[in-house]
Amino acid sequence: MRILALETSRKPGSIALLDDATLVCEVELPEDGGPGRSLAPLIDAQLRFAGWCVADLDLIACTVGPGSFTGLRIGVTTAKTLAYAADSQILGVPTLDVVAEQAPGNIATLTTVLDAQRRQLFAARYDRSADQRWQAAGEPQIIDQSVWLAQLSGPSWVSGSGLQRLAGELPAAVQVVADIQWEPRAATVAEIALWRYQEGQRDNFWQLTPRYYRKSAAEEKWERQQ
Repeated sequence: MRILALETSRKPGSIALLDDATLVCEVELPEDGGPGRSLAPLIDAQLRFAGWCVADLDLIACTVGPGSFTGLRIGVTTAKTLAYAADSQILGVPTLDVVAEQAPGNIATLTTVLDAQRRQLFAARYDRSADQRWQAAGEPQIIDQSVWLAQLSGPSWVSGSGLQRLAGELPAAVQVVADIQWEPRAATVAEIALWRYQEGQRDNFWQLTPRYYRKSAAEEKWERQQ
């Protein structure tokens, strides 16, 4: 099975190609170009590198949020366009699921966090199932940093780029996954998509949309003006 995975919820973002369980390539998007300018050319270049064409793709996966409004919109739209062109299956993967998957395998319970701006976090809690897969305990929440910190108690593990400004405020009993694993990677998106596809999961091409979990600043400003 040939898989193209897109991670555009965070900067700089990345793409990956997976051939069954073998990683063919993983490349970061340029820092200065933005996904709107660089995503399509980079996908084309990596498909050429692998000797594939769009029609060879069996599954296209992408992060669906939370994350950058613009990045998610571009990533999901690109994934849907390519899936339509290739007549392939499509799967959306929540961003915090990707961060959780990158944590060490000996961790049984984990909370992942991303920066939601305004001194808030996107947070999700996970527990390992009997088959060693992460199971999310509900949908991601938007929570004030101070409230989230106050809720931490006892030995626990945390991960995600939302920790960048909080490391000095974490309770002593809280253990932190190595920061190299905080940012979601396209290769991990591909791995999650592969096993979920093998378990029979599919997304409806027409219904797949980004999950922003909050209104944009422009939408909130418009509502205040009304």
